[in-house]
Order: sequence, then C-alpha cells, then structure tokens
Amino acid sequence: MNNSNLIPIYAEIFLLVATSVILLIDMFLSEKQRGITYALSLLALVGCAVFTYADFSSGATTYAFNKMVVSDPMGNLLKLFTYLSVGVTLVYARQYSHDRGMLGGSLGGEFYALALFSTIGQMVMISANSFLSIYLGLELMSLSLYALVALRRDNTAATEASMKYFVLGALASGFLLYGMSMLYGATGTLELTEMARKIAAGTISPTILVFGIVFVVAGLAFKLGAVPFHMWVPDVYQGSPTAVTLLLGGAPKLATFAICVRLLVEGLLPLAFDWQQMLTVLAVLSLVIGNLTAIAQSNLKRMLAYSTIAQMGFVLLGLMAGVVGTDQTNASAAYSAALYYSITYVLTTLGTFGLIMVLSRAGFEAEELADFKGLSKRSGWYALLMTLLMFSLAGVPPLMGFAAKFAVLQSVLKTGNLWLTVFAVMASLVGAFYYLRVVKTMWFDEPTDTAPIKVALDKNIVLGLNGAMVFVLGVVPGPLLTACLHAMTATLAS
Repeated sequence: MNNSNLIPIYAEIFLLVATSVILLIDMFLSEKQRGITYALSLLALVGCAVFTYADFSSGATTYAFNKMVVSDPMGNLLKLFTYLSVGVTLVYARQYSHDRGMLGGSLGGEFYALALFSTIGQMVMISANSFLSIYLGLELMSLSLYALVALRRDNTAATEASMKYFVLGALASGFLLYGMSMLYGATGTLELTEMARKIAAGTISPTILVFGIVFVVAGLAFKLGAVPFHMWVPDVYQGSPTAVTLLLGGAPKLATFAICVRLLVEGLLPLAFDWQQMLTVLAVLSLVIGNLTAIAQSNLKRMLAYSTIAQMGFVLLGLMAGVVGTDQTNASAAYSAALYYSITYVLTTLGTFGLIMVLSRAGFEAEELADFKGLSKRSGWYALLMTLLMFSLAGVPPLMGFAAKFAVLQSVLKTGNLWLTVFAVMASLVGAFYYLRVVKTMWFDEPTDTAPIKVALDKNIVLGLNGAMVFVLGVVPGPLLTACLHAMTATLAS
C-alpha cells in the first residue's frame, strides 16, 4: 500500500499512536504530575487538527481501503469541530475530575485516554463509507463512553447510568446492525456509494429495503436521542459525572450526524421519500416531548437532556427537508443547515455544562436549578455567559441559536411544509420558557450558595472564548454557514 492511500486517515493514525504513547507515559506519572497527561492530550488534538485542516484546505474527496474510508470537506469540517469540542471539554473537566478522584491513582490518566479513544471512534464514524467502518467507529466510541460513565466506581448514580447506557446502547447498536444487514442482503455490497447506485438502478425489491431502513433509522434515532428512543438520555445525563456528560452530549452528536448523512443521504438517497417520513415523525415527537418534559425538571442536567432531545428534533427537520418528491435542488441548503445546527448545538452545550462544572466543587454538584439562584450577585460575568447560552438555545436573536433555527426553518419552508414550520416555531416558544426560567433564577433570586467561585485561568479564558463564539457567530453567521454549504455541496457532488 502506498502512502497516498493513507492520507485520508493520517489524523486517525496520529491520534491512535499519540493516545497509546500518552497512556504509556501516564503509567510512570504520580498524581501531582497528571498535568503532563492533560497537556499531551491537548497537543494530540492540536496535531490531529493540523492534519485535518491541511486535508480540508485542499477541498478534495479521496477514498482509501477499497472505499471503506472517505475524506471529504464535510467530514473534515466535522472532525475539526470534534477536536475543538473534546479539547474544550478536557479544559473544563480538569479541576472537576481531579476533585472527584477521577484522575487519581496509578491509572488516573484513563479519563484522558478513554476520551481520546472515543474521539478516534468518532473520527472513524465521520470518515466511514462502508457498513463495516461505520460500525467499527460506533462501537469504539460507545465502549469508551460506557467506561467513562462508570469511571467513578464508588458512585451509585454513575454506575446505574452506565448500566442503562450500556444496555440501551447495545440495543441501539443491534437495531442499526440488523438494519444494515438487511440492506447488505438486498444490495450485496457494504459500500455506501455502491449501494446508492444499485438502489437507483431500480432492480431491487423496495420492500426489503424499506424494512432495513426502519431499523437503521431506529438505531440512528437512539444515538441522537430522538423520541421515542430517548429513554436513556435524561437518566444518563443526570447520573454521569458532569465532565462525562459533556463528552457524551458534545462531540458524539457530530459523529452521529455524520453517519446519518453517510447512511441516509449518500447511501439511501433514492429512497428519501421513505426515510424522510420517518424523520418527520421523530422530529415532531422530539420537539413536543422534549420541550414539554423539560418544563417540569428542577435538575439542570436533566432539563438540558430534554432540551437536547428537542434540539435534535431541529436537526432531523433539516435532514428531512433535502428532497421534495424527486427534486433535490434543496438538498445542499437543507443538509448544510442541519450541519450548522449540529455545530451550534455542540458549541452552546460546551458552555452550559462548562459553567455547571465551574460552579461545582469538591463534595458539591451545582446541577440543581436552585444552585444557580442569585448567580449574578456572586459573579456577574458567569451569569452573563449563562444568559447568552440560554438565549442561544432558546433561539433569541442575534445569537448563534437563532441563526441555526432560522436556517433550518427556511429549508423546511422551501419544501412547502408550512404547518411543520409553524409547529417548530411554536415548539421553540414553549422551549423558551424553561431557558428563561434559568435566566430569571440567576438575576432575580437571592443566592442560597455563597461559597467563593475559584476558577483556573485557562478555564476562564476558554469559557470567555466559548461565549464569544456563540455571540459572534450569531451576529456574523455568514462565514460558518458558507463553510457548511460549501462542504456539503462538495460532499454531495463527489
């Protein structure tokens, strides 16, 4: 095999070697030296970003390993934001994890190693062009996350969350694998682009294909946390250590979005009429149940879990708006809007859970809504940041969340689904209630916790940059929207 065949996976190879080296080095470090593992983990992500950005700048689409792996603009853009998400999570999680003994002992670096191994799995998912590579990446990511959720072995809530996540995650993987086996049996190929060509030829019975699509969509809905496959999301978000909750709710959503595009758009576009109907039902249910149930939550992590379910409803709306009958002229705009929405969700989620970790301390989890009472009197800066993030999630202009919702609704409206557009707007208005309740609690209630907030400089800087990105990319959404549109157009054309 010549070196040119390895170019699409240089970043994956680099991160695999780097993670193995970091794990080996960490064995010889004491608990006080664990900062070395933290620094090396961030450097490894920076190294990956260099390889991926070089590939992204070329704008080319290349295949490797008999077309099992693809490197294209959409995949490279998602990888860059994946590195950003994981890196920011590690910055936010450092002190939090240390205070809870997650970085102690001779194998304390396993938090960083598992986070990086899950990142490798996400990278494989994003670059997958075959059923085999999709499943390989999915399981590598999932197994790492199962272990991370259970990392606090002495914590009953974390152990219970890990068991729920493992059992339901295995069920989701089984659904997805069964659906892919049906599609393989019908088409005789594991390669997604080849499968699309064979389906488009019209020689395969649609019955078995639709049967396979049902299971594939169900498996993807599990991973996205869409209703009615959402049962694990609130329990796992609440039970996991907040640092792990962010590893679960951030970058993996980008990888799941990638395999949705790979499977449904690149592999099953000729059958778009069938899977778009399924996505519409999932989107409507997610928007209703996610927003209504979030109102009743007093635990902030649980509220944000139901918020995630509702946010995924908007992503599904973008994915179902690409094809109207046989007309694919709206495809690039709709899928790029869904891509932009996924990135927006991840950037905002990083900030919200980062602030929860900032307010937490040894022996105290700041995850109840009451813990944010009077935050403006304790720290106006953090209250302002949280306000920005809540407004963005609610879709208040001129923040990033508004630009994302507007782009998706615009794509849905182009399909002629006026009722669906109005419904999504009304669901967002319902969702605004529980976001604004957090803002009201911070600015108008009297504080019940008066402990001083001590935050490391690196975390303060990253939090500030995180908030600035949500604001600036909302005021000036053009560059990122253009990048998403260009990436999706180039990917669909390849």
